[in-house]
Amino acid sequence: MLRENILVLTLFSIYCLSSAAGQNKSFSAVFAFGDSILDTGNNNRLLTLLKGNFWPYGWNYDYKIPTGRFGNGRVFTDMVAQELGVKRVVPAYRRLRRIKPDDLKTGVCFASGGSGIDHLTSRTLGVLSTGDQIGDFKKYLKKLKNATKNKKEMKKIISNAVFLISEGNNDIGYFVTPARLRLRSIDTYTSDMVFWTKAFLQDLYDLGARKFAVMGVIPVGCLPFHRFLFGGVFAWCNFKMNRISEDFNTKLQKALIGYEVEESFKGAKFVYVDMYGSIMDLINHPKAYGFTEAKRSCCCMVTSIIPCRNPDEYVFYDFAHPTMKTYEVISKPLVYQMRKGLA
Repeated sequence: MLRENILVLTLFSIYCLSSAAGQNKSFSAVFAFGDSILDTGNNNRLLTLLKGNFWPYGWNYDYKIPTGRFGNGRVFTDMVAQELGVKRVVPAYRRLRRIKPDDLKTGVCFASGGSGIDHLTSRTLGVLSTGDQIGDFKKYLKKLKNATKNKKEMKKIISNAVFLISEGNNDIGYFVTPARLRLRSIDTYTSDMVFWTKAFLQDLYDLGARKFAVMGVIPVGCLPFHRFLFGGVFAWCNFKMNRISEDFNTKLQKALIGYEVEESFKGAKFVYVDMYGSIMDLINHPKAYGFTEAKRSCCCMVTSIIPCRNPDEYVFYDFAHPTMKTYEVISKPLVYQMRKGLA
């Protein structure tokens, strides 16, 4: 699927990059909510162990500085913003002591590594829940209002912005623990996750959001950490986790189609972002995209205490997060779909 569109999307991306030089006005800003796939540094000042502001994170970022991004460089949030022609990097809201006017108007990140659509997931790890992120967004809106000094302009920025959302990955990771499996069935829990997602989208809609790019969960069972724990000698994927991931993604995709015709989401547009299929394609066909390792991580595990020399050869950087190269590869076709669905 991903490989079939490479030539067309490469040509399309050339056009997009030329638009990024200041000509692109299709989308005013990019706002990111959710978990570590999108977090650009909001966890740095939280009392949590889940942080990415130390070496070897950021090894391939500008000046090799760890910013709090969970990877070796820029993350999916940054790639989406660049491909949409908005800006190259999206700053973390909680890292900005003095937010620049340009960043206020073109978007910031509210995502928090370890967060889940289930508030219990976020509380367990001491990170920002979806409710906390909504609270930060409300504070941001006050700053934007002061910066624009024009309520009409502020509404235009928000309504033309892309709201990028990644939730559910951590929820599935914690749901498979014995204590939580006893509380709900897989079908019930994934349905609850979709229900909570809708409530979160409704909160954003009520605050002015109209263009939603909602990411499905990645193949959680194929993360290096889960392969190491459950995969045995051959490091197989955990198929139970992947089945839960697929179940949630199927329900989410179906729900998003229905939201566009609901009166409560009047005028809104939704795009389902297929993270599962995109990353699974890289896992199953690594050499087709220039990777040599799709099972083990480049760093930060018992099997990879010393970071690898070339992260670009790895699909995953650490126990649970893709490399910058992975994000670069999957972002082009996925953003192409966002453009079509949200224009």
